Amino acid sequence: MRFVQRLLWVDCTAGAFVGVVVLAFASGLSALEGLPRGVLVFTGGCNLLYASYSFSLARRPVRPMSFIMLLVAANLAWVPVCLGLAWYLRDQATALGFMHLVGEAVFVGGLALLEWKNRHLLLTAPPKRSLSTR
Repeated sequence: MRFVQRLLWVDCTAGAFVGVVVLAFASGLSALEGLPRGVLVFTGGCNLLYASYSFSLARRPVRPMSFIMLLVAANLAWVPVCLGLAWYLRDQATALGFMHLVGEAVFVGGLALLEWKNRHLLLTAPPKRSLSTR
């Protein structure tokens, strides 16, 4: 249950991490993964934008259901984008590049499923733990 209550923090942290890494190393990743640098800049930027939205929800004590549903929809919308890029670039992508795109689709799709199944638990932030003495 604690993991589910912190799911939005996992979501925004993962999106921010991937976005920063992909943007910071886009040129090197392009050579390593066989993906055009522009595709990596696009996906990295989208990850950062998405992480910003997810972070804005994670830090709220109360979250409207419509905002949670938008988050789930954004995750679900990203799945076909990643799979479409993987399919379109399959002839030029290395195995690592292909796995990057498919792996991101699987991860984000899994987040969407978890967020959908636990949407009612995500409406409020978990209680803050106090630093009490023993």
